[in-house]
Amino acid sequence: MKTEETIKTVDTLRVPQKGEILEGTVIAQDGMSFFVDLGPCKVGIIFGQEYQKARSILKNLKAGDKISAKVKEAENEEGYVELSIKEAMEETTWEKIKELKEAQEVFKVRISKVNKGGLITEISGIPAFLPTSQLSPVNFPKVPQGDKTEILKKLQLFMGKDLMTKVLDYDERAGQIILTEQSQEGENIQKAIQDLKVGDIVEGMISGIVDFGAFVKFSPAGTEESDQAAPLLEGLAHISELDWQLIENPSQVVKIGQKVKAKIIDIAQGRVSLSLKALKTDPWQELELKTGDEVKGKVVKFNTFGVFVQLVLPQKESQPKIQGLIHISEFGTEEKMKEALEIDKEYNFQILSFQPQRHWMSLRLKQAVKTGN
Repeated sequence: MKTEETIKTVDTLRVPQKGEILEGTVIAQDGMSFFVDLGPCKVGIIFGQEYQKARSILKNLKAGDKISAKVKEAENEEGYVELSIKEAMEETTWEKIKELKEAQEVFKVRISKVNKGGLITEISGIPAFLPTSQLSPVNFPKVPQGDKTEILKKLQLFMGKDLMTKVLDYDERAGQIILTEQSQEGENIQKAIQDLKVGDIVEGMISGIVDFGAFVKFSPAGTEESDQAAPLLEGLAHISELDWQLIENPSQVVKIGQKVKAKIIDIAQGRVSLSLKALKTDPWQELELKTGDEVKGKVVKFNTFGVFVQLVLPQKESQPKIQGLIHISEFGTEEKMKEALEIDKEYNFQILSFQPQRHWMSLRLKQAVKTGN
């Protein structure tokens, strides 16, 4: 925000300086020219491109209103001080944005536009973006399979609505402001989150499934389910934190309403990140395998860079879903790879590299052992 020293009322003893922000009083409008009283014997004018840029602002002003404007030209041929109200607003707004970010102040915005990535608003005429990922868990569009059309439909429900937000980041040079939502019940939730710590184990229920993970609702530690006063918290378990196996769809391992235990692995910007797999035994660490061993596996997925193979381990009642990769270079081309292997068929493979700490195994084909299931 500009200080009193930088927003000045011009007096008779000084000449306005180009780039300076001045305060004045609206005198009148004549066609596409707007006149501003800047003090004794000094009149400012907003016209031409500067009038067009600020048209939406100027239409709401009347004689006697106070405004701040930036000096574009100290004195033109007609003796007027040429002004820009748009640039003055932008400059003071960026100062305001900086202060809001530093103070982590919560403020209200009204959503004016929507796109597939999130919600659009403006702060004193400067566009601001609220990404879908920065919506509170309450407002996040929990759409199965991450259907973008359905997500957009849910986001469109926010058009014309007010949301409480904070400045997450900004770039004045690029003219970008990124916001993060602070939900209406945010104060109580934030207080409850402050009592949590990384490493805590929570019990909750799967409240939503999206393409990149699952949301878990849980009560703060030390509260009972019947405690109506306790805020219900919600955290996100990323798809990579749901299970030790490779997952393409979170619905493979969790269902809406399912009760789960999870470990808090991160708390940042008022959001809780959870892990379900952290409370499960890592099957990679139980494998008694080494580089050079022969194993049996089932082809589960082709990719442009190779093929994924799920191990079939002997004497295992519950088969851990551990996958290795045969790189496409083992076949030469994608066409030859698909000629050599078929989905859901089992083959013998040799381990080229086994790195359980990295959950990584590379394989090569030995020979077919079964034609199919």
